[in-house]
Amino acid sequence: MKIFGLTITRTKAAPNNLQSVESQRGWWPIVREPFAGAWQRNIEITLDTVLTCNAVYACVSLIASDIAKMRVRLVAQDANGIWNETDSPSFSPVLRKPNRYQTRVKFFEWWITSKLIHGNAYALKQRDNRGVVTTLYLLDPCRVRPLVAPDGSVFYALKTDNLSGLNDDVVVPASEIIHDIMCALYHPLVGVSPIHACGLAAMQCIKIQNNSALFFENGSQPGGVLTAPGAISDPAAKRIKQYWETEFSGNNVGKVAVLGDGLKYEPMTINAHDSQLIEQLKWTAETVCSCFHVPPYMIGVGPTPTYNNIEALNQQYYSQCLQTLIESLEICLDEGLELPKPYGTEFDLDDLLRMDTATRVKAAADAIGSGAVAPNEARRRWLDLGPVTGGQTPYLQQQNYSLEALNKRDRQADPFAKPSTPAAPALPAADDSETQTRGLEAALFRKATALARTYAVTSSAA
Repeated sequence: MKIFGLTITRTKAAPNNLQSVESQRGWWPIVREPFAGAWQRNIEITLDTVLTCNAVYACVSLIASDIAKMRVRLVAQDANGIWNETDSPSFSPVLRKPNRYQTRVKFFEWWITSKLIHGNAYALKQRDNRGVVTTLYLLDPCRVRPLVAPDGSVFYALKTDNLSGLNDDVVVPASEIIHDIMCALYHPLVGVSPIHACGLAAMQCIKIQNNSALFFENGSQPGGVLTAPGAISDPAAKRIKQYWETEFSGNNVGKVAVLGDGLKYEPMTINAHDSQLIEQLKWTAETVCSCFHVPPYMIGVGPTPTYNNIEALNQQYYSQCLQTLIESLEICLDEGLELPKPYGTEFDLDDLLRMDTATRVKAAADAIGSGAVAPNEARRRWLDLGPVTGGQTPYLQQQNYSLEALNKRDRQADPFAKPSTPAAPALPAADDSETQTRGLEAALFRKATALARTYAVTSSAA
């Protein structure tokens, strides 16, 4: 089988009796019933309608954009087990430019959006002659079906997708697809979107807004009935109804009506105050946020926390919402791009958890002062500054001692006593006459020695 002009080799051909998991529970259809028999009663939850809910759109766009704005790095593990950013002509290009029509930001934004809305994200690989993945095409989740062979092998049925270069319907092995799965409630190959749990709340939000729009379109006047103390014939009722709708509805809302014969207008619709419209809208938005694990205040629902610590708030948002999505995405890239050891991918969290200027300066100063990092490392990480001469080594103050040295000091009888300096031994006083005598004797000895050597040389020559 050929895709993009290249032949995809497999260890064995795809069996004919592949089982589709499309019919398994949890697969998101175009129309979903919130309860059995709801579709027959015209009570349905459609995906296109749910996406018009402001809370759903806000959660999906917030999560997708926050992950997409983080730069994905190719890292390599050194001998000490530390991951350092690196570059490779085989793997770096696809991370910088995944395909011909999407930037890195838009590629990962669509990846996460597809996963949040449909519960699944599919990326089709394109390889070069070396077998290295050079291009990734994100597929429409509604046009992909996982298939399982009797022996457990996984395949994917792909519908035609001209943008991705698929001119025909094909079946490809799992080795050619990167499948990022949301929470799999019913089948390990079928992810379930958070909309599966909050779709009914989103539909309630939309209906509340539609009803509110009709209410204000009617001049903020609720619907009602005209009642009379006595019986009214059908022709008279029709005439009064037509007259009322013509004169006091639409553009004529707000005109003064004069009623006679004991007619009385009584509203029937519950107004916004009695129906707790704002409270209901807030509840639906909070329900949507709870399913997406987004703090409500981040999409404008509810009050903002009172304590002023942006880093702590971002850390909470990262831990409960983004971390599992980021970790899953990194694993999918590592395995999908078939990165050999010691390579891996890593999203730069500094692009997400950015600190204000004062906090960044304080963090850099504390890290340098404690000797944890070198000045050049702190300048690059927190201050975005270049290296300086002599800043490649961590520093500590001279008066800092190791715990072992302090323990030895404390085991002394008086650890704070100053050490005593031993006195220098006294030298005997020199006698001038004795010194002169010794010097004369040494001079005579040297002269005698020289004469003896001269005599010995002369005798041997004779």
